[in-house]
Amino acid sequence: MTSPQSLLIRGARIILPNGEFLLGDVLTRDRHIVEVAPTIADNTATTEIDAAGLTLLPGVIDPQVHFREPGLEHKEDLFTASCACAKGGVTSFLEMPNTRPLTTNQAALDDKLQRAAQKCLVNYGFFIGATGDNTPDLLAAHPTPGIKIFMGSMHGQLLVDQEAILESIFAQGQRLIAVHAEDQARINQRRQQFAGIQDPAIHSQIQDNQAALLATQLALKLSKKYQRRLHILHMSTGDEAELLRQDKPSWVTAEVTPQHLVLNTSAYERIGTLAQMNPPLRSPQDNEVLWQALRDGVIDFIATDHAPHTLEEKAQPYPNSPSGMPGVETSLAVMLTAAMEGKCSVAQVVNWMSQAVAVAYGIPNKGAIAPGYDADLVLVDLNTYRPVLREELLTKCHWSPFEGWNLTGWAVTTIVGGQIVYDKGKLNTEVRGQALSFV
Repeated sequence: MTSPQSLLIRGARIILPNGEFLLGDVLTRDRHIVEVAPTIADNTATTEIDAAGLTLLPGVIDPQVHFREPGLEHKEDLFTASCACAKGGVTSFLEMPNTRPLTTNQAALDDKLQRAAQKCLVNYGFFIGATGDNTPDLLAAHPTPGIKIFMGSMHGQLLVDQEAILESIFAQGQRLIAVHAEDQARINQRRQQFAGIQDPAIHSQIQDNQAALLATQLALKLSKKYQRRLHILHMSTGDEAELLRQDKPSWVTAEVTPQHLVLNTSAYERIGTLAQMNPPLRSPQDNEVLWQALRDGVIDFIATDHAPHTLEEKAQPYPNSPSGMPGVETSLAVMLTAAMEGKCSVAQVVNWMSQAVAVAYGIPNKGAIAPGYDADLVLVDLNTYRPVLREELLTKCHWSPFEGWNLTGWAVTTIVGGQIVYDKGKLNTEVRGQALSFV
């Protein structure tokens, strides 16, 4: 018999579940954390890491990504995306159903799970998508973190924008419903109103704050009617944040992306269509209201909405340019840089990017550094700043809206299930994550 694989991390600044820091050691064995202490006297560890000067955090759980496989692998695939995750300190992800074929039944879900088992360096879970006529699949699909509904910014089967059909989905079953909340009727009307304008900045006017607010109001109304577990994806407006501040049932959660916190409509002038995403970037005032809502707990956690497109696709003139931007490699560094700037604390970042996500989706043994938890960890350097460089990115699209930004908190070492998957710029592509479970 082979002895169990063990890892000893020495001399790290460890963030504990209560948000306090401990200078000490962490021992992992067989994918789990077995001890956290100021000093661990263990000479049997298979691998030892000197973490002096580094901060040890739980691995990031990114609860909204679009990794493009199957069907759109020219943009990204599960292997390249999970490499980017490892480099960014992301040890688990939840992926969306708008692939080809769509993830709308058990067979498509099983196909993704099989692909991920073969390709993914980090842990994975996959949403099931609502079409309006696949209710049996929505009720039976397993394992999945929940049902994804595109209320707008979508075409084809995944667009579910009629209130009666939405209500039928909310009325059946108990599984979490995650909504892309934009009002398609308003978007259609405003597309006609602003037709012919090729300035990508018009995107934020076409899909305006009101389009987001109307859809969020409807989702909230249906959730309250059926007391149905609701999660509002990538909340982008101060209007929605203020709505939830006034009226947020205990079973409703919301997320915000780093880009909706730190980018705004001024980015169009600088990076053009690379700033185009759904829902769009908003005003500096929206940035501030979202930050406050996040700090106050009105917004519960962070997701990237990693949605890569090639530079060639993005170079098309608006409105032919696709919406979406990559984010898994930069999200932790962007948020930790914000913490260093005083916008929040490191402990808050850990809660928003790990602990609160695990709680909201019922992912057991994730999101904290304590005995019994899974050994999904990231060592970060909070003392060094480095720029985002296109040539260093591992995402297949090879660009970032944060190119040139000088960030701190970059991952030095990323650990998945007690195995080192990324260390000082080098990937261990032999590591494989596991399918997440949801309770």
